[in-house]
Amino acid sequence: MAVGVFGGAFDPPHNGHVALARTAMELLGLEELHVTVVVAPGHKETVAPAESRLELARLAFAGLGTVEPELYEYTVDALEAHDYEDPVFLIGADELEDFPTWKEPERVLELARLGVATRPGYRPETTSPRIEIFELEPHPITSSEIRERVRRGEPIDELVPGAVAARIAELGLYKDT
Repeated sequence: MAVGVFGGAFDPPHNGHVALARTAMELLGLEELHVTVVVAPGHKETVAPAESRLELARLAFAGLGTVEPELYEYTVDALEAHDYEDPVFLIGADELEDFPTWKEPERVLELARLGVATRPGYRPETTSPRIEIFELEPHPITSSEIRERVRRGEPIDELVPGAVAARIAELGLYKDT
């Protein structure tokens, strides 16, 4: 039983994240999805507190799978700690370019296959049979763009699921970033 693992800061989660998860489940035949919200990512700063990012992710991925906090900073450590059955770790093509710089990338590929979302017509070069490429319609959205729009008082409704936009407003997140 293939299990998708989609980890990230999700600061905030957006429609591109949700589309990647849905598409991967369909095209890679994933039977389960585990969304892991990294509490303290080792490679970047977060703006919203972990509890808020976890709540937003639960709203964004409602009905798709489980959403859990991830206490490990690095993918390799998280994969070693969890006992996923036939895991496929989901990333975007931009992250594949950085994959060689990850902590122990060879070990990551021993522990899980990579499911890499690319835009139509783009096929990144890979020589590993442990890396599966799938096409995803482009969603030109970034979490930093969403935070900036909130800071400027601009709407984000078309960029994030409705429940996420409402909760960001209720919590007053990203107004002072």
